[in-house]
Amino acid sequence: MRTGEPLPAVGEILAALATGLWHWNTATGLVTVDAEAARLLGLPSERATLSQAQVRARLHPVDWNEISGVIQLAVAEGTLGEVRVRIMDDMGRVVRVGRSRFHASFDREKRSYEVTGSLQEVTEPVPGTSSGRTAVTGDWRRSREAFLLDAGRALAEARSTAEVLRVAAGLSMPGFSPDGLAVFGVTGDRLTIIGHHGHQPGDEGPFTHMALDTDYPAAEVVRTGRAVYLSSPEKYKDRYPVTWPLAAHFDRQSWAFLPLTVAGRTMGAWMAAFTYPVAFTPDERSVLTTVARMLAQALSRAEAAESARELTDGLQRSMLPKLGPEIPGMGVAARYIPTGGGLQVGGDWYDMIPLPGGTSRTEFGGGRFALVIGDVQGHDVRAAGLMGQLRIALRAYASEGHRPDAVLSRASRFLHGMTFGALDEDPSDLRFATCLYVEVDPASGLLDIARAGHPDPAIRMTDGTVLARPTAGGLPLGIDPDADYPTTRITLEPGETMLICTDGLIETGGHDLETGWKRIRSILEEHDGDLEGLADALVQAVHGPSSHHTTGPLADRREDDIAVLLLRRQGDGHADTARPPTVRRTMLSVAQAEPERVGVARQQLRELLHDWASEDQVDSAVLLLSETLTNVLVHTDADALLLAEVRGETGDRRVRVEVTDTSDDLPHRRSPGELASSGRGLMLIELLAHAWGVDPRGEGKSIWFELYESEGAVGSGGGSVEVTVALDVELP
Repeated sequence: MRTGEPLPAVGEILAALATGLWHWNTATGLVTVDAEAARLLGLPSERATLSQAQVRARLHPVDWNEISGVIQLAVAEGTLGEVRVRIMDDMGRVVRVGRSRFHASFDREKRSYEVTGSLQEVTEPVPGTSSGRTAVTGDWRRSREAFLLDAGRALAEARSTAEVLRVAAGLSMPGFSPDGLAVFGVTGDRLTIIGHHGHQPGDEGPFTHMALDTDYPAAEVVRTGRAVYLSSPEKYKDRYPVTWPLAAHFDRQSWAFLPLTVAGRTMGAWMAAFTYPVAFTPDERSVLTTVARMLAQALSRAEAAESARELTDGLQRSMLPKLGPEIPGMGVAARYIPTGGGLQVGGDWYDMIPLPGGTSRTEFGGGRFALVIGDVQGHDVRAAGLMGQLRIALRAYASEGHRPDAVLSRASRFLHGMTFGALDEDPSDLRFATCLYVEVDPASGLLDIARAGHPDPAIRMTDGTVLARPTAGGLPLGIDPDADYPTTRITLEPGETMLICTDGLIETGGHDLETGWKRIRSILEEHDGDLEGLADALVQAVHGPSSHHTTGPLADRREDDIAVLLLRRQGDGHADTARPPTVRRTMLSVAQAEPERVGVARQQLRELLHDWASEDQVDSAVLLLSETLTNVLVHTDADALLLAEVRGETGDRRVRVEVTDTSDDLPHRRSPGELASSGRGLMLIELLAHAWGVDPRGEGKSIWFELYESEGAVGSGGGSVEVTVALDVELP
């Protein structure tokens, strides 16, 4: 070509270089090729418009899939794409290897790509070289896919930022692995270092709190959302001369800075540094980009999980109280285990409230206090919120000096107004709460109990016998604003322990109320230690590893939050241990309008005599108890009080059953006919009891009987079971 002559056409130059041109519009699915590109594809050497299927038939299937991935990568990075492809003949044989470089753009409205590129024939790369790590090298491709699957699984299982960074530091990429990693975050207008690997402590100092407008690769990545690849120190120095001195002393040869993007938001940058030169081929960039995307998702999940944990931990600290200082004569232990939902605090709660009359507002001293335990329906954020409000309301009502029944009545009205009373409330989201409120007098051991749909308390006696103590109760809080909550008074004897809990302790692990109570009862009976150890044993039996081997009969293993409160009245001369087993006692009132409580009384007596030597004597005691109780209900107009007491050592004990009423009419013997339906009560007592009698009590009388475990107990006064039924007697 002489000087001054016009330049040849671009087509002529490309033809001379054996380079063809092609254009692909994914919206229409058509590929336009010039004559040289058609020849390289094994078609007639003429310009043609082909379908995607026609072009795909001329290329190796693996390479066609690679082209789609590289196009997306080139668009995301705003760079030129490059692929190596194998061209096939009609028999499926490789006739030549080609290299194509192209520019791609994405139309967001049509959601399609337009790609324009070149195609020329190249020689087959030598296996093991950098150029050999392309789409036409099947082994490397399979290694890459296996690596990405393993990396994705490991990052998906990471539950914290520290775990994500450990996984990222341990990744071994196929064919090239960085020896220096850093994850940058963004706070305001500055970079932060979330974590790093392959550097010495303190190396991150110059990069911490770096302004985003700094001429530094990670800052540029965060500003633009585009990756930066620096394949040599010279390229780094030329492109970022200001911050090159900061990176020079690390003695690295190549760097890749990639954006960490989640839901279209760039949350930071990831740096991968290499001690050897890396060309950053399309395949290598594809691996790095995929890892960066997975790393961003993992960090986002970890950040969300850590924020949720921090929030719920704060809720738990603020909503669950401390039990406060030691109370003279009493020991208290509590546990709370969230098991039902993802929150660390749910609808269960407990509280310990100083009542008016204590030594101060912040110390319990020797004054009265209240124990409260409850469960708001549900295991979500709303349940936790209602729990917090209800707990505050109960504390306020109790601190005003109201009695247990008044406290629960006011709390029920409060919760009803919070849920059922709201006009815009979703009917499917109405809530209620169960609650047990116990007012404690440490000096006397008297417990005044009001119950709102909650499980009854259980008492562990000094010898390990466990009784469920039935108490009067009302509807769960929030259902009826005018509901009544009667009070039951019991006495906690020295050395005895009271357990109150939510149903999670009973039913967790697929149990129902019956089987779950048997499990809890066995723990209470067998444990011989302090109160804290007993609390741990209860939770471990229900929520620990051993619970998975003792599942209940229900098909669905119901998991629920667990709240436990233990109250022990200290024995004489013992700080936190039970006194020697000498006495068992239970007391129960039976009203005229509650004949069903006769069955409760029979069950209480059976539990009291659970280890009695003679089953026949237990049956006799239960029969005589029924006779004395029903005699009061049938022949008087008053209520009854039952007192049952066992005294003495095992094998030489005495049981006394006493039924008291306020009627002055004394029982007398009858001679019932053969077909009479009554009149045999005293005859049965004479036949079955070792001793019996009727004692006047000023107003009313007391009928009692005794049974002895051995003949040696007769007249010894060493041990007895005593049952007392009193009519129209209000518990103190």
